[in-house]
Amino acid sequence: MGLVRQRLTVKSRRGARRRAKVDFLIDSGAVYSLVPARTLRALGIRPHRKVDFTLADGTRVTRQVGDAYYEHRGDGGAAPVIFGERGDKPLLGVTTLESLGLVLDPFKRRLVPMEMLLVSMESHGPA
Repeated sequence: MGLVRQRLTVKSRRGARRRAKVDFLIDSGAVYSLVPARTLRALGIRPHRKVDFTLADGTRVTRQVGDAYYEHRGDGGAAPVIFGERGDKPLLGVTTLESLGLVLDPFKRRLVPMEMLLVSMESHGPA
């Protein structure tokens, strides 16, 4: 299928002036996104917890996690971010994609708006 990459802007919060453009590999199997720790710290983003992750080969690693604000083509959203260490590559995970209202179209190899569903109890008729 091939690799899908996308450049997004990363900031500490929506109104922050400091920003970084990050080229991400989109990984639909990753829950959180990963950005190099050096980049996050330069933006003023600080970790607030440690999380254990399992790599594809079964190895377990611990990484720091904080919160970042991501922007793509004028739309933004907040999501957790892993503080990447030496050897880690920037990854764009599904939590970030969901916060931006996007999904990966694997056939066209691009991000597309997700269908936003809202279920109302009234739409199901009388109980």
